[in-house]
Amino acid sequence: MDLTVPEYAYMFGFLQADGHLSQQSRQRGRLTVEISARDIDLLYRFKHLTPYNSSVTERTRSTNFAETHTSAIWSLFSLEARTTLNELGLPYGRKSKTIAPPTVDFVRRDYLRGLIDADGSVGVTGKGFPFVSLTTASSPIASYLRDYCREVTEAERTLKRNARDAIYNVFYTMEVAQRLVNDLYYPDCLSLERKRSAAESLSAWVRPTGMRAAYTRRRWTEQEDRVLLELGSPTAAADALGRTIQSCHLRLWRLHSGQASTPSDQR
Repeated sequence: MDLTVPEYAYMFGFLQADGHLSQQSRQRGRLTVEISARDIDLLYRFKHLTPYNSSVTERTRSTNFAETHTSAIWSLFSLEARTTLNELGLPYGRKSKTIAPPTVDFVRRDYLRGLIDADGSVGVTGKGFPFVSLTTASSPIASYLRDYCREVTEAERTLKRNARDAIYNVFYTMEVAQRLVNDLYYPDCLSLERKRSAAESLSAWVRPTGMRAAYTRRRWTEQEDRVLLELGSPTAAADALGRTIQSCHLRLWRLHSGQASTPSDQR
């Protein structure tokens, strides 16, 4: 479960949101993921990624939403596998408020795509505007998506739990949503097929004539990158460049990790 591998980072994000770890006496327990049978192909991808015996089954039952509903279930019993997942940040039992981004190195956009595929939405609003959202009870998860989107799109969001059930609904729309899904759902990435198709369809949207001008992203220039690298401090660079500390921190990480090109005279 090397989270610097995109497929594992995605898989772990999905498991944090939609998986369940249970344990019993004598080190027994299991990991289960139950999703709609229409998405069963994803569970077989997880099964093939996992070097332990596991199974994918289906069941049909009545629910509050449908008289008959068929779901697919992936089950994994290995103690070694469960221990690895738990140490990476997948808790046993109820977890909605306690999950957080991994503390080890991981591929950020693949991890976030896993969370959104499990607990988010991608599509168009009733008025035909593109959107992407994530529903979560976890403050660290909500904050991480907000900070990542700020780096990718320069859009700011204020996080607030709703009054009814204390859940965050981190929501982006229009051009911001387009830029975010273009980053998260890149070609041939591991994802739910229906959500990847929805993400691809958002690129066709164009702001209607007469609608207020879209937010213009402030892109990083080579000169700003030089200043950031020379100072080496997000706090100092934020003061010098008139940007947020978080934006400078994420840009510095991208420059050092090779996700952004460094200025030619700094290589």
